[in-house]
Amino acid sequence: MSVNTANMKNHIATAGILGLAVGDALGVPVEFHDREFLRRDPVTDMRGYGSHRQPPGTWSDDTSLTLCLVESICEAGINYDDQAQRFVGWMLRNEWTPHGRVFDIGNATREAIFRLDQGVAPTEAGLTDESSNGNGSLMRILPIAIYLAHAQQAERNAVAMECSRLTHGHPRCQLACAMFVEIAAAVVRGVELSTAVAIARETMASLVATRAASELKTFARLLSPDLEMLAESKISGSGYVIHCLESSLWCSLNARSYEEGVLQAVNLGEDTDTTGAVTGGLLGLRFGCEAIPDNWKRQIARKGEILELCGRFQDVCQRRWEIDQ
Repeated sequence: MSVNTANMKNHIATAGILGLAVGDALGVPVEFHDREFLRRDPVTDMRGYGSHRQPPGTWSDDTSLTLCLVESICEAGINYDDQAQRFVGWMLRNEWTPHGRVFDIGNATREAIFRLDQGVAPTEAGLTDESSNGNGSLMRILPIAIYLAHAQQAERNAVAMECSRLTHGHPRCQLACAMFVEIAAAVVRGVELSTAVAIARETMASLVATRAASELKTFARLLSPDLEMLAESKISGSGYVIHCLESSLWCSLNARSYEEGVLQAVNLGEDTDTTGAVTGGLLGLRFGCEAIPDNWKRQIARKGEILELCGRFQDVCQRRWEIDQ
C-alpha cells in the first residue's frame, strides 16, 4: 500500500496542529466560564483578554506542549528523554510560549514536570492517583497519531500510553490517549471519522479489558455508539480526561464544518481551551487546513514559526509513513 498522496498534498500534519492551536486560542479567553454564561455571551469569533488577559490568538499549555512534542519528534523521533527536556524547557524557561511566559498550567502537569526536572525517569514522572485524571496528556497527544498513522496498532497503543505517562500516569489517562490516537491516526490515513471511531471502539474494548479491566465501566460511553446521539446537556466540558474525550468526539462527530464543531466545543464551557484544542485538532484532520477560517489563522501567535515547524513535521511524518508501509 502506498502513502495517501491526497493527505500528503493537503499537509495534514499542518491541518491537525494548526487546528489544535486555533481551537485552543478560541477557548483561552473564556476558560472557567460555565455553559450558562456562554449561552448569554457565546464565542463566535476569535476574541482576546477575558480569563487570562491575553491578546486574541493566544494559545495555552495545550499548544505549547503539543509543539514541544512535534519538535521532539522532528529532532529525535520517539524519545521520551528528549520530550521530557522540552517540557521542562517550556515550563521553566518559557520555550514554545506564545508571548514569552507560561500563564496556564494544570496541577498534575506542573508536578510531573518538576519531577522530570529533578531526574525522575520520564515514564515514571506522571502521577498515578485517582485524582490525577485530568486531560493534560490527552491535549498534547495528537502528534503521535499523525507520526505513527501507518505504524502497527500495537506500537501506536504503546507509544500513546507511554507518552501520557510523562505527565499523567494513571491507566485511565493512558487508555484515553490510546483511543484518541487510534481515531486520529485512522483519519490521517483517509478513513471517515465515524468509521474511525467505530473501529477504535472495537479495538479499545479489548485493550481496556486487557490493560485495566476495572476501567471498562469508566469507558462505557466512549465505547458505545450512542455517544454522538446524546443531548448536549449530557456532555460535560470539564477537564476530567473522560469528559474531555467524550465532548471532543461528540462535537467532532456532529460537526458539519471545522468552525461549527470547534465553536460548539468551546461553548460547552469550563475547560474551554482544552476541549477546543482536542476537538480542533481532530476537526483539522477531518476537514483540512483550508476549512479553518482565515481570520482565525491570521491571528494565531507565532503563526509563522508554527507553520515552519509543521512543514518540518510533515516531511518527517512522510518519511516515517513510507517506512511503515
